[in-house]
Amino acid sequence: MSLIRTCSDRLIEPALVCLVPLAGGAGQGRLPPRATPLPISLVASLAPLARLALRGLTAVSREAREDPSKLEKGRRGASGKTMEAREIEGLKGRVECSAVLEKAGFAIDIRESTRRAIKFRRGDDIIIVIHDGKGWFDPLSDAKGDVLSLIQHLAGASFTGALALAADLVGHTPQEPRWARPLRSRENTMSLAERWRVRRSPWRGSATWSYLRDIRGISEQVLRVATDQNVLREGPHGSMWAAHVDEKGIVTGWEERGPDWRGFASGGAKILFRLGALDGLRLLVTEAAIDAMSLASLEGFREESLYLSTGGGWSPATAASVRLLADRPGVRLVAATDANAQGEAFAVRLREIADAAGCDWLRLKPPAEDWNDALRVHGFCRRR
Repeated sequence: MSLIRTCSDRLIEPALVCLVPLAGGAGQGRLPPRATPLPISLVASLAPLARLALRGLTAVSREAREDPSKLEKGRRGASGKTMEAREIEGLKGRVECSAVLEKAGFAIDIRESTRRAIKFRRGDDIIIVIHDGKGWFDPLSDAKGDVLSLIQHLAGASFTGALALAADLVGHTPQEPRWARPLRSRENTMSLAERWRVRRSPWRGSATWSYLRDIRGISEQVLRVATDQNVLREGPHGSMWAAHVDEKGIVTGWEERGPDWRGFASGGAKILFRLGALDGLRLLVTEAAIDAMSLASLEGFREESLYLSTGGGWSPATAASVRLLADRPGVRLVAATDANAQGEAFAVRLREIADAAGCDWLRLKPPAEDWNDALRVHGFCRRR
């Protein structure tokens, strides 16, 4: 049997791989019993499938099939016929998660991305790349990890198969997003509290006020309440900062939103943006501060309503804060998340919290993809 030279110039015995068509949306797992094994030398001739699809390709060594414990042994670099740990780490360092997703047919959602968290979409599938391209997580599940686990997650591949596919992507440079926001070196040297403190609250006629009112359609009533409650700041270039606070009212970070980009405070922590009746029993949970203010604008600030935003994420601190708010007599938890797959996933988590707390639960779905889209459509129809 011929040997294969790896990217680290080691000779290894070729694995046996199987090309398996995977059902769309189905959970990935073991190979079906009728999968046809092919030597990896033959798969190399099927480069368009191996390199571009990254789906339906699973690699399993002969030794691992006969004794699965040897696969784990190989992962630790203990076998002479497998890549050693330092070589695996070197391979992981040369392949970005973005390259895997790009080859698998995902596209960057620039509107929902930041420099530190780039969102990729493929249909209803969502993957967010973090740690400068070396890490990832799935916001619709608990899946996360490095580039090798990403390949396993997408392709249903074994660890050996993920190594083979990763090696094929060495040297591929993924497309870089074009960021509209310039880097701010001065503010990066200031503490979180100081950065918030030195920024002014929006005022009628300011750049941020005009952006929120004229472009986003937020009502002046809502803007007045938000400034009175000290949850908004003037960001750079007429953008908006919307504070996330903990149970003590301490600012832990802020959502940043401008005409062409969005982000979150560097070094900050997402907990909850809060607007309205802070002791209110009607809790409306959205995915963005813009959406929370949009829903408040559409409703005209209903009594006993607290409009919340998770900032597009679902951290343990966010979940803990929602549980604390829900664990009061008479609370109604309203899942006002987006009308898409991620919004539905968040709605399910909110219902689980409501069930555990024994409070009422309601799904309030926007008539457009999100509440700001709905507000702007509503404003356009009124102007007509």
